[in-house]
Amino acid sequence: MLKTLMLAAALIVPAAAAPVVGEAAPAFSGKDTRGETVSLADFAGKTVILEWTNNGCPYVRKHYGAGNMQKTQEAAAADGAVWLTIVSSHEGKQGYVTPAEADALTAERGAKPTDVILDTDQSIARAYEARTTPHMFVIDGEGKLVYAGAIDDKPTADPKDIETANNLVLAALDDLKNGRPVATPESEPYGCAVKY
Repeated sequence: MLKTLMLAAALIVPAAAAPVVGEAAPAFSGKDTRGETVSLADFAGKTVILEWTNNGCPYVRKHYGAGNMQKTQEAAAADGAVWLTIVSSHEGKQGYVTPAEADALTAERGAKPTDVILDTDQSIARAYEARTTPHMFVIDGEGKLVYAGAIDDKPTADPKDIETANNLVLAALDDLKNGRPVATPESEPYGCAVKY
C-alpha cells in the first residue's frame, strides 16, 4: 500500500506557480508567425508588453477599431519597449488564426507589435494565467512583472469609452520611464475569455 501511494505521489506534477506582480515574470518561448522561436530571454534589459488577443472578441475590436491599441503600441515602441501580441486559441477553436491570417490582421489593423506569437499549445497563456482578450502584462528591464490586468479602467466594449478611460498600460510605462513604482500594478482584466 505504501509503495502504491509513493508511486502515485511521484506521478503528480506540480502546477506552475501563478505569476506575481513584483516578482520575476515567467520565462517562455513560443513560435511567431514566421515559425521562429521567440523567448522572453531574447529581450533582457528591455521593457516587454504582452497582449493577449482574439480578433473575434468585441473588446479587442473596440481597442483596435478605435486605434487605441495601435496608439498604445506606438507609444511603447517610442520608449524602446517590446510589444508581443499573443494568440492562444487552439486550432478549431474560436479565435484561432494561421500565421498568414495573423499577419493579414496585423496589416489590416495597422498594428505595430514587435512580434505576434501563436501560442496554440497555450503554454504561455497558462504560465501567465491569461484570462481575457485583451489581457495585458508589463515586464520591466530586469525581468520583473510590474503590471498585470486590463488595458484601461473602462470595462466595456463601447469605443466611446476610450476617450475618458485611463490607459493603465501607458500609465505603467510612464511610471517606469520616470523611475517611479507603478502606481496601479494590478487591475481586473476584462474582455472575452481565453479559449482553453
